[in-house]
Parts: sequence; structure tokens; C-alpha cells
Amino acid sequence: MDRIILWALLMIGIVLLCFSLRKPLIKDTVLVFLLKAYFSSFFGVIVAEKKLVEYPVRFLGQYFDTSILFEYFLYPIMCVYFYQTSYHSRLLGIIVQCALYTTALTFLEVLCEKYTNLVEYHGWTGMYSFITIFLLSFSVRMLMSLINKREQSSG
Repeated sequence: MDRIILWALLMIGIVLLCFSLRKPLIKDTVLVFLLKAYFSSFFGVIVAEKKLVEYPVRFLGQYFDTSILFEYFLYPIMCVYFYQTSYHSRLLGIIVQCALYTTALTFLEVLCEKYTNLVEYHGWTGMYSFITIFLLSFSVRMLMSLINKREQSSG
């Protein structure tokens, strides 16, 4: 059953990625996706190596200790949607949206931890996931704001 869930999540991710690329900010979308994948993989490796979180059932498990589906695909896609929906928002709106996206993602992860073999916490909690997802998402969003301001001022 867990493999079916992984394949369903992959299909959902592909559909969401296709829809996200239809929005006008293609350069920003690709940059957000890549930045998020880079940063989340960095922290994901640390968490996995410390055995705080394990992924018993995962894609390419013989090569990766982390959940590459989450870190390199689903989480970056979520961040793309967060960026696109908060593009014209002020700081408070960005924070609220970041908290909403993070809550949804953390809720799904906690459900997976409780009812599947996709993720197991060892000295980790949903609150730690919430904090790290929020901080990483918010940091990439602020980095993109700085990049866009810099680009506008030089152009």
C-alpha cells in the first residue's frame, strides 16, 4: 500500500508541477523549485544521517536515505505555489500563507508517520517539521524577494 501512496504522490506532484509552470513567472518558478530542492536536501541529509527521521519505504531506497520524492519534488512544488500565491503579498500575508502551507504539509507528514511506513520519527516531532519547513519556505521566499528587488534596481 505504501508504494501505491508513493506513486500517487508522484502523479499528483507531476500534475501540480505542470499547472505551476503555466503561470507567467517561469524564471522565478524554476529558481524557487531549485533553491527549495537544494536547501531541503541539505537539511534532509543531516536529519536522515542523525537518524531523527527514517523513510522505510521510499523511491531509490538503495541509493538515498532521505525521501527524494518529498525533498526534491513535492516540497519544492509546494514552495512554488506558496511563492506564486504570495507574490504580491506584504510581509504579514507572506507569513500567514507560509504558516498555512506549512501546516498542511506538516499535517500530511504526521498522518504518514502515524498510518504508513513512509516516514518514522525517532527523536523528531511534527513540531520540528513545522518549524524547519516554515523557516526554509520563508527563507526562500525572502531570498526571492531580494533577488527580484536587485534585478529591478539594476534593470
